[in-house]
Amino acid sequence: MVAAQLLPDLFKRWFESRGWAPRPHQLALVELARQGKSALLIAPTGGGKTLAGFLPSLIELTERRQAGQDLAYKKGQGELHTLYISPLKALATDIRRNLEQPLAEMQLPVRAESRTGDTPQSRRLRQRERPPDLLMTTPESLALLLSYLDAAKFFASLKCVIIDELHAFATSKRGHHLALCLSRLATLAPQARFVGLSATVADPPALAEFLNLRDQPVEIVMGEPGAPPVVSIIDAHERLPWGGHMGRHAVPEIYNIIRQHKTSIIFVNTRAQAELAFDALWRINDDNLSIGLHHGSLAVEQRRKVEAAMAAGKLRAVVATSSLDLGIDWGDVDLVIQMGAPKGVSRLMQRIGRANHRLDEPSRAMIAPANRFEVLESLAALEAVEARELDGDPPRPPCLDVLAQHIVGSACAQPIDREAFFAEVRRAQPYRDLPRKDFDDTFDFVATGGYALAAYDRWHRLKQLPDGRWMLASPLVAKQFRMNVGTIVELPLMKVRLRRGAVLGEVEEGFVQGLVPGDTFVFAGRLLRFEGVKELAAICSPAFSGDPKVPAYGGGRLPLSTFLADRVRGILQDPLKHPKLPAEVQEWLRIQVFRSMLPPADKLLVEGFPRGGKQFLVAYCFEGRNAHQTLGMLLTRRMERMGLRPLGFVATDYVLGLWGLRSASPKQLDELFDEDMLGDDLEAWMDESSMLRRSFRNVAVIAGLIERRFPGEEKSRRQVTFSSDLIYDTLRQHEPNHILLRATRQDAAWQLADLKRLGDLLKRAKGRIVYRRLDRISPLAVPVLLEIGKERVLDGTAEDELLDIAAQELIDEATRL
Repeated sequence: MVAAQLLPDLFKRWFESRGWAPRPHQLALVELARQGKSALLIAPTGGGKTLAGFLPSLIELTERRQAGQDLAYKKGQGELHTLYISPLKALATDIRRNLEQPLAEMQLPVRAESRTGDTPQSRRLRQRERPPDLLMTTPESLALLLSYLDAAKFFASLKCVIIDELHAFATSKRGHHLALCLSRLATLAPQARFVGLSATVADPPALAEFLNLRDQPVEIVMGEPGAPPVVSIIDAHERLPWGGHMGRHAVPEIYNIIRQHKTSIIFVNTRAQAELAFDALWRINDDNLSIGLHHGSLAVEQRRKVEAAMAAGKLRAVVATSSLDLGIDWGDVDLVIQMGAPKGVSRLMQRIGRANHRLDEPSRAMIAPANRFEVLESLAALEAVEARELDGDPPRPPCLDVLAQHIVGSACAQPIDREAFFAEVRRAQPYRDLPRKDFDDTFDFVATGGYALAAYDRWHRLKQLPDGRWMLASPLVAKQFRMNVGTIVELPLMKVRLRRGAVLGEVEEGFVQGLVPGDTFVFAGRLLRFEGVKELAAICSPAFSGDPKVPAYGGGRLPLSTFLADRVRGILQDPLKHPKLPAEVQEWLRIQVFRSMLPPADKLLVEGFPRGGKQFLVAYCFEGRNAHQTLGMLLTRRMERMGLRPLGFVATDYVLGLWGLRSASPKQLDELFDEDMLGDDLEAWMDESSMLRRSFRNVAVIAGLIERRFPGEEKSRRQVTFSSDLIYDTLRQHEPNHILLRATRQDAAWQLADLKRLGDLLKRAKGRIVYRRLDRISPLAVPVLLEIGKERVLDGTAEDELLDIAAQELIDEATRL
């Protein structure tokens, strides 16, 4: 259908005034909206996805009001028409700001506002009393809105729900929470349609099902492909490190590249890396370029200041984590630099899309690998980008702790009919196959705490009414819910405050506990001296010298995706691709072939060699750090039983290294890597280790069994740990099949152990282990052994000062022919 038939004259004139023509996918969403159909729009960055999502709502609101059909508008009352949900607070604010221009230029009678955790309380109250037409928010703020007594009235007029960057939610606990909230919205607003927006989708039909809340097909609209991105690997002109993760060697070249571009975003993978990269750039900033820092632990005022400066074109560069990954539209950004390997192709494509928001011109990006293995990973990512191939996570089982939180939130707003609520829960895509027993057990836990906890009134959160429905047992339950809502469980945080000055942001409580007065650390782009703790804040003053620490945060490094791991194995086995690698890496691989062999794509290479009176085993698994850490735990248990006297292990994304006092024979290797370790050995290790306790702690917080924040107080990490450990031991003893213990085992298997990848590795290795017994270390084994001797000042995310005398001796030993 042509634009003349779909767009009112006012909108046609607006497109023409800007020299634009509406794109086919934008018109397609207008037509689908008129048919009342839900849709998933997949279009590249710069393709006008956001405008496509809002355009039907703007047209409908304008036409209704021009025709005098909107009674609430006539009376000066507000009715919510469109809800926009973003994974980031910054994105919700950015979208609201970007909508101001078309609203003003067309003089549309439409109000648009944002609502996040950073929104002042006075504005949030006003929004509930007089809702805007368009509301931009986050999943957590949506869950809060759904928990209020006026939720049914607030959402009754809702016609459209837009979920931006939908792929970012699909397989996470946050996504499960959002899916349940969307199903609740479908109940409260039966006329609402659901629209998903995304640029990077590995499996479109599967993602579209996330929006299927009416048992009707969701239309998939494909935007025209944009110009392919131009991506390259930075040649730092410095000696390429053998190990480490910070990429400090590349900072001078990155600074030169920033000087040659208008505005750059330097993406890193951790908040600690962001602080260090920012500090390193400022140390050599002889031109006094405006360089900003942005990550989730900074104070909201500082983040907004950086966002506003970027939007105004006042910054030459900003160092950022995933806090700026998604959707932020800064047209002046002409280059993205990924510092350190991207760990996943979809993540890299998402970040590349921040550069050059024009569909017909390529986005430009560069990757600065931190070490030699990361060069291989970066080349693998480049090849995937050129082939337009994406990776994605497999679906995860329904998260029962999230369901428990959602039950409480729903009961905060109105009494629950258990049968109707079960049907509503099953409408959410991650819960379509939820067994009735799991639902009933979760509901009973929310109501009474379950068998083992039923004697304690504090865990009786629901009570049954005479008509059979369930309501909150106490108003205090609602207060506790609203203070603890969400699925992002971070360790307890502590504010960082300048003496007689502003709050700079928050760091984890455990980091502050490790400081003594006089210690220096880097935070918010400043060198600070710790003075002490006062009124639950770390009091600091500016420092001008010292050996600083950098706060590390829970969540750690991102694991290498299975898709990229397969490509790295392919590069190692394809000599025709080796000329694409830097000369240092080519020489590294050449000596590896001479000393041992390159890891084969379809077998598992294991090397054994003596060093320093110990026997080392190095396995080239390429299954990511999480899977390797679990495998290391299980292998050391087996080595102990075999009498090999293991002493320890260390894991990287690519390699697992173990050491002990005795070497393993080829026959013992087959037994060590047997698939049956995922049975009894895994169960025994999980029971003995702190892994399940840590996982239970997170599950208990999300499910509301333990409140991190309580009216009038906030629990410390020690208090949360003590409470959760006590309850964990009680449940294991008296109700081992409690729903939260089941959720904990499921959570541990999914998030902490990466068992599926481990199982695939063991299947691939069965009968296909290639064992090389060497007289000394091989070149490819050097990086993992460097991890053993690395000083861990910062919880494993410290700056990597690896090439000291001992490390150089290791390298010399490996490369001696």
